[in-house]
Amino acid sequence: MADLLIELFSEEIPARMQGRAREDLRKLVTDGLVEAGLTYAGAAAFSTPRRLALTVQGLTAESPLLREERKGPKADAPDAALEGFLRSTGLTKDQLQLRDDKKGQVWFAVVEKPGRKAAEIVAEVLEAAIRSFPWPKSMRWGTGSLRWVRPLHSILCILTDEAGAEVVPLTVDGIVAGNSTQGHRFMALTKFSVTNFEDYAAKLKRAFVVLDPAEREAHIWADATSAAFAAGLEVVEDRALLAEIAGLVEWPVVLMGQIGEEFLGLPPEVLQTSMKEHQKFFSVRNPKTGRIERYITVANRETADDGATILHGNGKVLRARLSDAKFFWENDLRAVLHKGLEGMAEGLANVTFHNKLGSQKDRITRIEALAREIAPLVGADVELAGKAAAVAKADLQSAMVGEFPELQGLMGSYYARAAGLPEAVALACKAHYQPLGPSDDVPSDPVSVAVALADKLDTLTGFWAIDEKPTGSKDPYALRRAALGVIRLVLGNGVRIEIHHTLALLIAKHVGFQLGAAQAAKVNEAGLALSRLGKSDIAATLAETSLDDVRVRAGTPEAEAVLTKITSQSADLLAFFHDRLKVFLRDQGVRHDIIDACLAMPGNDDLTLLVKRAQALAAFLKTEDGANLLQGFKRAANILAQAEAKDGVEYSFGAEVKFAEADEERALFAALDGAEAVIAPAMKAEDFGAAMAAMAGLRAPIDAFFTAVQVNSENAVVRRNRLNLLSRIRTICLSVADLNKIEG
Repeated sequence: MADLLIELFSEEIPARMQGRAREDLRKLVTDGLVEAGLTYAGAAAFSTPRRLALTVQGLTAESPLLREERKGPKADAPDAALEGFLRSTGLTKDQLQLRDDKKGQVWFAVVEKPGRKAAEIVAEVLEAAIRSFPWPKSMRWGTGSLRWVRPLHSILCILTDEAGAEVVPLTVDGIVAGNSTQGHRFMALTKFSVTNFEDYAAKLKRAFVVLDPAEREAHIWADATSAAFAAGLEVVEDRALLAEIAGLVEWPVVLMGQIGEEFLGLPPEVLQTSMKEHQKFFSVRNPKTGRIERYITVANRETADDGATILHGNGKVLRARLSDAKFFWENDLRAVLHKGLEGMAEGLANVTFHNKLGSQKDRITRIEALAREIAPLVGADVELAGKAAAVAKADLQSAMVGEFPELQGLMGSYYARAAGLPEAVALACKAHYQPLGPSDDVPSDPVSVAVALADKLDTLTGFWAIDEKPTGSKDPYALRRAALGVIRLVLGNGVRIEIHHTLALLIAKHVGFQLGAAQAAKVNEAGLALSRLGKSDIAATLAETSLDDVRVRAGTPEAEAVLTKITSQSADLLAFFHDRLKVFLRDQGVRHDIIDACLAMPGNDDLTLLVKRAQALAAFLKTEDGANLLQGFKRAANILAQAEAKDGVEYSFGAEVKFAEADEERALFAALDGAEAVIAPAMKAEDFGAAMAAMAGLRAPIDAFFTAVQVNSENAVVRRNRLNLLSRIRTICLSVADLNKIEG
């Protein structure tokens, strides 16, 4: 067994590429070794800004001997067939074997491939890995043909066993592999040779290089938090920034600097974003005031003045950056105080949201109208919801958000407070974008919930109306995220809304916008004012009548075509919500077949009701009674289906107890009567727990009935009565959920 050590030493590798590069190097090399017949015990990859390294432990010394038997043509086959077989095997005729087969004698070739030394295989695999390395971006330099992320300077490649270290003979584009490397660019310029991975890592550390990125991260965080704690402050945690900084330095030296007093009045998020984006600084916060007062920078070297010169230079650059941020902040505040957030939002009339959906101002008008409609459903004040929706996106016109787009919403909340608007409006400016992902917080303030729902529903219905739906893995407008956001908002706040009608009305609004004045007028002549959301005839017709009735009222081909499109798109969007809901609930442990069983029931566009039903059914089916009742239901349903197919009739008429012959049969009649009396009002009251409990009470009577009674009696009257009794079982169970869709 031997240990393999590889280092690819180059100019600085971008920090964002290092994690993927480590994994790619490990996979390319180890997969290649295994495919060539070698095995190994373990492998680990490392990176610094100037090197990728890989260690493979317990590598076999050579690949095994391979012996392959290949069947050829028959002994009496034409010479051309035999010659072709010989060419494919690389053998001569006298090396073949003639063996008896079912159809006579056949030529066989025994091909043996001797094992290869590990060094030969490693050289071949590593060269292939280097030449095919999947960098996101790569370059060529000099006159060579090799492409690498930055110019590649040297290759270290050694195999170490009991006899010592052996350099793997390898040359790639004029770069000859060796056993030496070098340390820090400024602090250790002398090259040194290594004999194994432990020797390599130890000598690198003596040469001011910490090889393991995880160790660099831990060192940076420990020193940063210690420095802040000593000053009575705390570091604002940012794991992504920590990983990036660890990819920028080989020998991390933590330094803490001051922020100018004139900048401390800036919102902490502005300071944090500016320092992170432009300077890669950690923010240091005063826990008593919440203000960002200092910063942490990480140098790549030790200096004689303990970093004073570095801090001085960083301070000058930071002052320039923060001066810009201060200007943006003060300029925006002046604009808000002069013309209010509504005035700032007016400029959005000139900003296109989508060429088929109008400007940002058009979108805000739609969101405002919808937020007012949703407000009573979430317990929000209608006027506050409308006000919040009208100004929620005003900060898109601010200079600060123009510089730092990631602060949209947050800056709106600051500007709303500066303008003297109610706190609920300020909260909605920030929270209406939420939740942005599966782990993001869900707003709970009623005004924020109303505006957030309106924002996401307008986005979804708008893009559905113009047929810009997600396809496969492509979702350029983040519509899956928007749908999940709606689901989490609805479920997290217990919102009760018949979403299908809402979707149809919103799609109608978008379709009306696309029609334009002339075409919309033609449709309006048929009584379908598509351009007035919530006040149009289409709102009433879609909510209260069937599509056929609407078509009769429409009276024109244009109106009928529009209605058909709206109905189809709203149904398709509802199905999209159901698919997203399945994914959401599956992550919470609710099986897909349980969700399907509940989706098949009326009211499946009330997501809160749907989930409540699914959770109750899931809990019920986990019990012994639930599992057994499911089997009883399926047995009853199967017997009924067979009898109905055979007899050509539907057994759905009332069974009568007077025809019952067995005590178990009469007991089932009584149990069904009792269950019906409980289940119907429980379902009406949405007390699914009580309905499931009543169903659980049917388990024993149904089991006893099937044990004691033969359904297909020779007496036709008794048989029909028992089949109608089974129909009662089916009807009662299906009133809770479509148990036919439950697996097992």
